[in-house]
Amino acid sequence: MSVSDDDDDAADMLDDIGEASVETQVWQLLQLINPGDEDTALQQFDDYRETVATLAEDSYEPVQIVAHVIDWRSGFHIDVGDPRALVQVIDELCARWNLSIDWNGDPADDDFFEDMDGASLLATAYDRLAEYGYTLWVWEADDDSHAGWITLTRDAESMRELATALGINLRLGSEVS
Repeated sequence: MSVSDDDDDAADMLDDIGEASVETQVWQLLQLINPGDEDTALQQFDDYRETVATLAEDSYEPVQIVAHVIDWRSGFHIDVGDPRALVQVIDELCARWNLSIDWNGDPADDDFFEDMDGASLLATAYDRLAEYGYTLWVWEADDDSHAGWITLTRDAESMRELATALGINLRLGSEVS
């Protein structure tokens, strides 16, 4: 496949997003947050569909169900006051691609977290992942938490389009305050 084929595929996906059903949009989202791992995306999509089937229509936001089916496998939803868990989940997500984050210190050291907050950890992870061609995204959760996922950087436009279509307030990991 050539670069122009990739560009054509991305353009076709963007054209289809606005016209797609919510279920189709969720499937596209799961493919983006599981780059190179369609089996995991398919398992999570099945879990999503099973969960939605038990709920009354209009009683949920798709991102809430997605967050549940991807948690700690392809995404995260961590309490703001738990920076240790944030580092752990991002490290676990990065391990899927044999990547590791240089956190500018040793997270195994208790002193590491004394001056760290979630926003600075997310910014560090965002910067390190960008070096490898990945983007850390966070979405606005209703509670006091950090939630997000990782995609290939080349899929940024598709991710923004899908987030808009699904009503997800999405931003880059470096934009958390």
